[in-house]
Amino acid sequence: MRAAKQAAAKTAPGTVARPPTTTEGGGGRPRRRLPRVDGLRGRLLITVVVVALISAVTATALAYRESRDAVLKRAQNAAVDDFRGRVEQLVPEIDVPIDPRSMARFASKVSSGLRGSLVVVQYRDFTVGSDPSADRTRITPELRVAVRAHPRVSLQRVQYAGKPWLVLGAPVGLGPPSGPGAAAQPSGVEIFAVVSLAEEERDTAELVRSVQGGLVPVVLLAVLLALLAARTVLRPVRRLARATRRLATGELSIRVEEKGRDELAELAHTFNETAGTLEHTVGELREQEALARRFVADVSHELRTPLAAMTMVCGVLDEDADQLTPDTAHAARTVSAETAKLARLVDDLIEISRFDARAVALTVHELDLAEAIRASLAARCWTHRVETDLPPGIRARLDRRRLDVIVANLVANALRHGAPPVTVTVRAEDDRLTVSVADHGPGLPPEAARHVFDRFYKADSSRARSEGSGLGMAIALENARLHGGTIEIAPRTPGTGAVFTLRLPLRTDSAS
Repeated sequence: MRAAKQAAAKTAPGTVARPPTTTEGGGGRPRRRLPRVDGLRGRLLITVVVVALISAVTATALAYRESRDAVLKRAQNAAVDDFRGRVEQLVPEIDVPIDPRSMARFASKVSSGLRGSLVVVQYRDFTVGSDPSADRTRITPELRVAVRAHPRVSLQRVQYAGKPWLVLGAPVGLGPPSGPGAAAQPSGVEIFAVVSLAEEERDTAELVRSVQGGLVPVVLLAVLLALLAARTVLRPVRRLARATRRLATGELSIRVEEKGRDELAELAHTFNETAGTLEHTVGELREQEALARRFVADVSHELRTPLAAMTMVCGVLDEDADQLTPDTAHAARTVSAETAKLARLVDDLIEISRFDARAVALTVHELDLAEAIRASLAARCWTHRVETDLPPGIRARLDRRRLDVIVANLVANALRHGAPPVTVTVRAEDDRLTVSVADHGPGLPPEAARHVFDRFYKADSSRARSEGSGLGMAIALENARLHGGTIEIAPRTPGTGAVFTLRLPLRTDSAS
């Protein structure tokens, strides 16, 4: 109880101080980087540009279609009106039956009023054109049939030699209509006109080129707007990402600035609440851990004095055990053995508490590895139980006491849980030193291998208590790390036991 009160009294004033809360906000300007294609900014930029392109192309296509239809319809209506008016003006000049010469004169006069278009006049088996050398295949059979079937002007758009043409056709009536809504008397004369639409096509193409020329500014404007939108939207996301990375590194006091009332502000608020809760929880855990470590350290130190007295008394009882009754001698030896175990446990607890408090330091000297390991085995009377492969001449700068602790714990673990023969092998490769301890037992199962360096871990959970303190392997690993090395366990293979390998940097006086 006194140790517990001292631990609480020592810890309470020195509880873990929480750092001031820092906010991830508008500090220094972040370095500008090009948007990544696979990032959110890049995807947003590509989406906006694609939508802008699709919209611009669609608008261009619609504008082209509508403007082309409007231009062609206007040209078509004008050509029909001119054709009808010219024919009606010249009809009084022809007589039926009409001869080929009159047909040619009639075709030329109509053509002169239609900007020099090709005009073809047909009467029975005679066909005469305003230009005898012109190709008349532009007047299709379908249009001829339509002209014979309808008294009004019929028309058709055709492509010839890669150019657009408007072909008009109508029957020529003689005399005025017999009544309202009636057609003129048929004369058997049919007239056709082939009008070029090249000029209208050029006007439409020029309009399309003008619209296409405007695509580049539209796309550039879309890119600019996308960059502005991405910067506005993703700036809080980037701040949150930086804060999350700093939180992951242990900076629990980090917070992000909350602006606005949108979803990003809500996300920032949630992050701040989470970070605050995590900081509070981790702070409490650290305080509890510090209290527990201080309690263990204080209790261990407090136990040392009575244990020293108990150990002396047990030593006296061991010396006089032969003079005691059998039951008393057995009790004395049992008390002595348990006191020795308790003393080892207290020593191990004190040692591990020093590592936790970072109150350990190395006292290095240049050692002969073979000599140091033989001395460690001899001190524990293991020389005849352990086989060694210790090449002479391997020297390194190490802490002799801590190397002895590492080797003793590894060999003790092999002797306790493995099967003979136990082998210790030393090798020096390049700038690394390896000390391997192997046995020929069943080896460690994967689950035990993952926890073998945990404190107080017992591979066999059915055992109420272990023969050792349960801290030996953890202490060995801490001593290895203190030297800048580590301890590895080889994977379990059939026919071989457990193999623990101590790996340390090879430092000598000549190399230092």
